[in-house]
Amino acid sequence: MPAYHSSFLEAPQIIGNTAVLPFRTQFRGPAPQHNNDQDIIDEALYYFKANVFFRTYEIKSEADRLLIYITLYITECLKKLQKCGSKNQAQNEMKTLAISRFDIPGDAGFPLNSVYSKPTNQNDIELFRAYLTQLRQEVGHRVCEKVFGDDGKPSKWWLCFAKKKFMDKSLSAPGQ
Repeated sequence: MPAYHSSFLEAPQIIGNTAVLPFRTQFRGPAPQHNNDQDIIDEALYYFKANVFFRTYEIKSEADRLLIYITLYITECLKKLQKCGSKNQAQNEMKTLAISRFDIPGDAGFPLNSVYSKPTNQNDIELFRAYLTQLRQEVGHRVCEKVFGDDGKPSKWWLCFAKKKFMDKSLSAPGQ
């Protein structure tokens, strides 16, 4: 069975070789506004449980690179959420994780530099970092809502995926 790929094939902007797609968000940033029901984050959350088991992933579009990044970030979120006892604590952890320093394609610590190309100029680097920060904030918020739901108790059906490594990669350095 092949991995699931993004259905968002037309990107309004591409930085490096990664799509900058619109998504619904409550956070400020450079992401284009999204008007439809489903966005790239919804798609990544929907396919996460199936895709996380794959060690290899064939990239068919620039949007697939964004899907890979979101999938890896969801795993990072789940690792943090495992240690949280309440939804309030979880939301604070997600905010902290989203705005903490992170590597982007082209940085020495980025785990998938062989798959992603570096943004071409300083403006693209700043725009891409701001876009990913906004994306990380929204993904963290949505993952927190999925894991803790309405009852405020963590879902074991989400947290059981915290130890999985999509493509045998992790966005965090070893030991973190």
